Amino acid sequence: MGIDRHTETEGVEVVTVDYPPVNALPSDGWFALADAIRAAGRNQDTRAVVLRAEGRGFNAGVDIKEMNADVGHTALIRANHGCFEAFAAVYDCEVPVIAAVNGFCLGGGIGLVGNSDVIVASDDATFGLPEVDRGALGAATHLARLVPQHLMRTMFYTAGKLTAQQLHHFGSVYQVVPRAELDAAAMEVAKNIANKDGRVIRAAKRALNGIDVQDVHRSYRYEQGFTMELNLAGVADEIRARFDDDLAAQKKGN
Repeated sequence: MGIDRHTETEGVEVVTVDYPPVNALPSDGWFALADAIRAAGRNQDTRAVVLRAEGRGFNAGVDIKEMNADVGHTALIRANHGCFEAFAAVYDCEVPVIAAVNGFCLGGGIGLVGNSDVIVASDDATFGLPEVDRGALGAATHLARLVPQHLMRTMFYTAGKLTAQQLHHFGSVYQVVPRAELDAAAMEVAKNIANKDGRVIRAAKRALNGIDVQDVHRSYRYEQGFTMELNLAGVADEIRARFDDDLAAQKKGN
């Protein structure tokens, strides 16, 4: 369990997230993920990084249980900082990052894929930001990189989801494949990139980030300020408590 980083083939490193049961990462997990991606990018033999996950889904965001167990705001602050570091590590990685998305991609998962360079998804993948249902905000910056502006707003307000096929229609998901073929499809893209001259690929990554129309770091940090306000006001605690009660009722009913 945790974050694994290894070289899959020449020029390609794979970073795997594995936090059962749903890949909701604790604060330390987000920092570990950031460290792994940065280390992969610093390796001069690496020309592409594949970011993937084990289990039922790609990412379910932050570990709500960790926050609920904290009587203060330490866990929230660490989660905010951890997410910021992980999202930034993907965006600033010295080589392209290919996200291989299986199952659900929620909350912080949107931050990871929205900042990646290429997205390959399984045909059962879904994408969404349930933040307003958890008393939080954030990652609209990254969702806006996946869908048009008004759709992003609709998804954010309603906590709605889109399928991989719908995102493929908008061009943000490069390829949709059967789940059994996901790793191979992502690796094929990574190998294609890795076959190029690494000096050119690294320069291209810097150039594309340099012409981006939005400063994703500053934009996301701005969003995080409102999350902190909601927590300081007690709104987030109230909503998370209702969420926990609903989950308990569902389990009891089952």
